[in-house]
Amino acid sequence: MEADAKKRLASKIGSRIARARLDAGLTQDEVAERLGIGNQAVSRMERGVAMPTLERLYEFAGLFNCRVDSFLLEASPREADIGASIAQKLSGLPLADREFLSTIVSLLGDHLRKRKRKGKH
Repeated sequence: MEADAKKRLASKIGSRIARARLDAGLTQDEVAERLGIGNQAVSRMERGVAMPTLERLYEFAGLFNCRVDSFLLEASPREADIGASIAQKLSGLPLADREFLSTIVSLLGDHLRKRKRKGKH
């Protein structure tokens, strides 16, 4: 993996960790204390300066009560992973809301494909 790709991956995973921490209502200091690490380590991971180990991702998932793959799916450029990430976000929504969002995504995708064909990317 190229250095730039590694930086993007670390940044995306870090952003997901930060969002999960905020959703859990925890500070970086609280996360650091619960995981037995320094608060600077948490900050570095959230900013994408340091890549968390797989073991650390499991610890974050346990602490934030989320799935381990949620950190990785959102960071992946793979189409199947992006689809799985979107599916996770839609889970738990009422059927009408999922259908509404599906329609919006379809319309937006059609618009972007037409725009690309016209050379306006």
